[in-house]
Amino acid sequence: MTEKMLVRALKGGKNTKIVTLSGKKITKMPSSLDKLPGLKTLNLQNNRISKVCSEISTLTQLTVLNLGNNLLEEIPEEMKYLTSLKKLHLFGNKICKFASGACDGLQNLILLNLNNNELAWIPQEISRLKNLKYLSINHNQLASIPKELCFLKNLFELHLNYNQLICIPEEIKFLKKLQKLLLVRNNIEVLPKGVCRLKNLRILDIAGNIIQTFPSGFQNLKLREFFCEGNPLFLKEPVTAVQQDDVWSLQEITSRFIMNELSEKNPFVMQAITWHPLVRNIMSQRRKCAICEKYFLTIWLECVEFVPPSKKWKISRNLQLVPLQILICSYTCFNQRGPNLFGIAQV
Repeated sequence: MTEKMLVRALKGGKNTKIVTLSGKKITKMPSSLDKLPGLKTLNLQNNRISKVCSEISTLTQLTVLNLGNNLLEEIPEEMKYLTSLKKLHLFGNKICKFASGACDGLQNLILLNLNNNELAWIPQEISRLKNLKYLSINHNQLASIPKELCFLKNLFELHLNYNQLICIPEEIKFLKKLQKLLLVRNNIEVLPKGVCRLKNLRILDIAGNIIQTFPSGFQNLKLREFFCEGNPLFLKEPVTAVQQDDVWSLQEITSRFIMNELSEKNPFVMQAITWHPLVRNIMSQRRKCAICEKYFLTIWLECVEFVPPSKKWKISRNLQLVPLQILICSYTCFNQRGPNLFGIAQV
């Protein structure tokens, strides 16, 4: 049956637009593909293919390639020749790496499905997929994602469920068109402040992580759906705690003085800092106190402000208050806080 279908396709020559050989138990891609230069869609899912044939590089008009549920172990270099490709399905393989140059020619790729593979890392070259809109890498072994992924300025959806992620890069703020972000069942402790700048984000699912608070400004996202069940979110359960004295290190005292002089544009300090790159690097890690709005270096006091979720959000049933992380520079400022701001206590 497979041979008959292939013969029929070959008879069509350059007029053949679609070839479907799904679920045929084939172990090799047909080497005669180079005789089908006009091919637009190639469906080879649910087979036993372990390697992409070199002849595929001739299919420069191919727009859809489905190699899902096969035995591939890498995204091969031959992919770079598929310059018209728009949809690439590689789900359900054993892919653990990208071959060098695999992303180079995929400038027109819109959808990339890598679900259910064995990827532990994503190369920086992922940023070359300039027109990518939908990226799904669910059920892999990713511990991190490169900041270069966040330079895919046309990305609409990013699915990273069921991996081993512990953090998301701050550069996620550059995904200006992102509408859907799925991070279910990872090991994420903190969402970056950059998430709050995703003005087009409408669906966010972070269920099953280890997040306790959200960055300040999170409550202003224009979400339609937000799910966070299975996270150990801080609860509003006030207790009385002993307040300690403020004791700052010499570095902290010096840093605060320099940072506040810089904020007031002290010309002497502004000129002096240009000669000390190490100091500039340290200052770049500064934070601003939520009470006095002065800068500090070391997180002196982490607090939580509880705000109700937006009425426009479709939310997890048990989410009554959203805990926001608030940083304060001293107990002096802590004592000037509002009634809905609390310190974090271990009980």
